[in-house]
Amino acid sequence: MKQVTRSAHVDTFTRENLPPRAQWPEFLFTLPELDYPSTLNCAEELLDHHVEAGSGDRRCVVTETETWTYSELLARSNQVAHVLVQDMGLVPGNRVLLRGPNNPWLVASWFGIIKAGGVAVATMPLLRKRELEAMVEIADVGMAICDHRFTEDLEAAVPNGFPIVTYGGDGQDDLTAVAARRSSTFTNVATAADDVCMLAFTSGTTGKPKATMHFHRDVLAIADTFSRRVLQPTAGDLFAASPPLAFTFGLGQSLVFPMRVGAAVYLLEQPSPARLLEAVERHGVTVLATAPTAYRALVPDLASARLSTLRACVSAGETLPEATWTAVHDGCGIRIIDGIGSTEMLHIFISAAGSEVRPGTTGRAVPGYVAEVQDPQGRPVPDGELGRLAVKGPTGCRYLRGDRQATYVTDGWNITGDVYVRDADGYFHYQARADDMIISAGYNIAGPEVEEALLRHPAVAEAAVVGVPDEERGMIVKAVVVLRPGAELGPEPEHSLQDFVKSQIAPYKYPRAVEFVSELPRTATGKLQRFRLREG
Repeated sequence: MKQVTRSAHVDTFTRENLPPRAQWPEFLFTLPELDYPSTLNCAEELLDHHVEAGSGDRRCVVTETETWTYSELLARSNQVAHVLVQDMGLVPGNRVLLRGPNNPWLVASWFGIIKAGGVAVATMPLLRKRELEAMVEIADVGMAICDHRFTEDLEAAVPNGFPIVTYGGDGQDDLTAVAARRSSTFTNVATAADDVCMLAFTSGTTGKPKATMHFHRDVLAIADTFSRRVLQPTAGDLFAASPPLAFTFGLGQSLVFPMRVGAAVYLLEQPSPARLLEAVERHGVTVLATAPTAYRALVPDLASARLSTLRACVSAGETLPEATWTAVHDGCGIRIIDGIGSTEMLHIFISAAGSEVRPGTTGRAVPGYVAEVQDPQGRPVPDGELGRLAVKGPTGCRYLRGDRQATYVTDGWNITGDVYVRDADGYFHYQARADDMIISAGYNIAGPEVEEALLRHPAVAEAAVVGVPDEERGMIVKAVVVLRPGAELGPEPEHSLQDFVKSQIAPYKYPRAVEFVSELPRTATGKLQRFRLREG
């Protein structure tokens, strides 16, 4: 990777608020495709490139009611860039907030920001006033593009006079109308490969938002590692995914990966499991991406579904229980591609596909990345022993303003906060989040292992396991369970599940407390909020 010294940013906020270089992880560019030029605009590589190569007539973005070609998306993205520059006064480096569900104009707006040299700050459409206030303040956002149906909380979160342009409405000041009056050609800003092009917020499981900073080269790197080497899409693929574009898992699956190879994406604004399955059947989706809970919800319908076009399913966001993997495979023959990624790393860095998949494991380090299991002092532990997961590759953690940087990066390694075991074949076996490892009466108990046992019971729809204080044992295992509709567990449902778990795993791991709830607390991306279960 060439050293980059010249930034195209006029607004230097992001560059000035990168962590000190000494706190950056070590970046690896070991694959030839990762040798990017020093001047690089990722929008040009993902979009303009295909039109210039003569593929402008290929379908690009598909919905239930319309299809945009690559040429059409390019024209509208260019028009959005003109609106940002001419009407909103954007200069390279300005942060622009995006708010709305997955639809074509959200994609065009993302590209328009990047083409104009701006920094995209995509947000979950279900966020409320207080959450948006925090993001606007942390990222020093100066303008916003918002779906006209989602303006109320945003307008309440920003000061008077804050420029917001809406899209999807029927007024003359709507982005769709204003953009139509602008030129469909635009000269992309010649950004540096290491100019920040997007800020991605993560609250993880703590509920405290922090912004991660990603360069133009990072966006391409996730396509040129996990997507190219593991997922292996082609221009003939049709992607569909449940996560919103504000979730980096969704950004990769619904924008970066398909458009890196000239494929198409089917966008759903309300991607319930049933809608995802319908999309596969009606539109011939070939690559599907969603969370483990959604795959589990699909299981009863898989045997009767028409899935002949579906060649790959990707799971991320939380650990994939082996019971769910097996149920999907038994139901339709698909071998789910599991993976672990993070907002800090931008996308998946450990995974496996096809015959390389070993159910119950996350996989091996994605080509371009290296991973170790380490002890608390940063030394690699022998295969078969528990330790913290440490990763290096072409992407890595850079928190805005260095917030909590030292907690994620140590001695050049990205420390993800996950506890893993690596086997002799290099496969990584997830145990728990570091703060989810339960020590009870001297025993180490991994919460996900207990969850896996619970999910094998036919009455259990969802399960979450946490450790709670106990005077006698220090901590005990507590299970929070959602039952399937109409499920019956007899007069003592708690004891019934406890006995079942004892029959599946070592008896000392059974949940000594069981709580039944109607739903589990989750983030807007579907990630389980275990901290709320501990508080409860």
